[in-house]
Amino acid sequence: MSVYFLSHGGGPWPWVDGMKQMFAKTAREFAALPSRLPAKPKAVLIITGHWEAARFSVSTSERPPIDYDYFGFPEHTYRLQYPAPGSPALAGQIQQLLAKAGFECAGDAGRGFDHGTFVPLSLMYPDADVPIVLLSLRSDYSAVDHIRVGEAISSLRDDGVLIMGSGLTYHSMRGFGRSASTPVAEAFEAYLNAAIGQPDAAKRSDMLVQWEQAQGARLAHPQEDHLLPLMVVAGAAGQDVSHRVFVDHAMSVAMASYQFGESRVSASA
Repeated sequence: MSVYFLSHGGGPWPWVDGMKQMFAKTAREFAALPSRLPAKPKAVLIITGHWEAARFSVSTSERPPIDYDYFGFPEHTYRLQYPAPGSPALAGQIQQLLAKAGFECAGDAGRGFDHGTFVPLSLMYPDADVPIVLLSLRSDYSAVDHIRVGEAISSLRDDGVLIMGSGLTYHSMRGFGRSASTPVAEAFEAYLNAAIGQPDAAKRSDMLVQWEQAQGARLAHPQEDHLLPLMVVAGAAGQDVSHRVFVDHAMSVAMASYQFGESRVSASA
C-alpha cells in the first residue's frame, strides 16, 4: 500500500454551502484517491491531528461513534453519520508493534471519528465499508518519536492496511482568510515538498525533524498538531519515494497532500 498525508480542510466542509465550493478540488482529489491504490485496503489506520494523548493511544471500538469536534457550523452537521466499523484486531496488532519498538500504546474504546477522519474517508469510501482504526499523537510532540512510530507500524502496509495521516500543511487559526498568510503558507509548503521529495529517507526525516528552521514555520504552525501526522507517515514510508499529490488553495492558504510509494495513476499538480 502507498502511504498518504492529507490536508483535510476546515470542519465539516463537504456539507456546508460555500465551503464545499471552496474545497471543490480537494473533494475531487479525495474521491479519486482509491483509484491510485493497488487494491481496496483491508483497513485504514489514520493518524489525525485532532487526537493527542499523554501516551500513544489506539481506538479499539467495533463501532466508533462520530466526534463532532467543531463549533459554529449549521445544525445538520451535528447529525452527520459515517458508520464505518472499527477493528479491535488491528488495534491490538498496532499495540504489539509499538510495544516491540519500545512505545507504550493505550487502548481507547470510546474514541470516535473526528472531522479529520470522517471528512476524507467519507469522500474516499462513501459506503463506509472499510474498517478504520485511529492512532493518536503523543502530546509531547516529539518529531523523532513520531517518525519512529511510523517505522514501527510500516509492516502493516504489506497486510493491505492503508496508513494515512490527516492534518494540514498550514494550521494557524488566526491566519486563515488573511492575505498576509498566503506567502507564509506557500513558503512553508515549499519546504515540506522539498523535504518529502528527498530520495534519501534519512535526509527526508532530518528535514522534517528540523521543520522549525523553515521560513515562516511557527507562523504556519503555532502548534504542530496538524503537522505531526506527516512525521508518522514519513516513517511508515521507509525508503519509498514521495511526491505531492495535489495542492488546494482555500482560506488564503495552500493545503497540500502527499503520497509515499508508487501509484497506478499519474499525480496532478
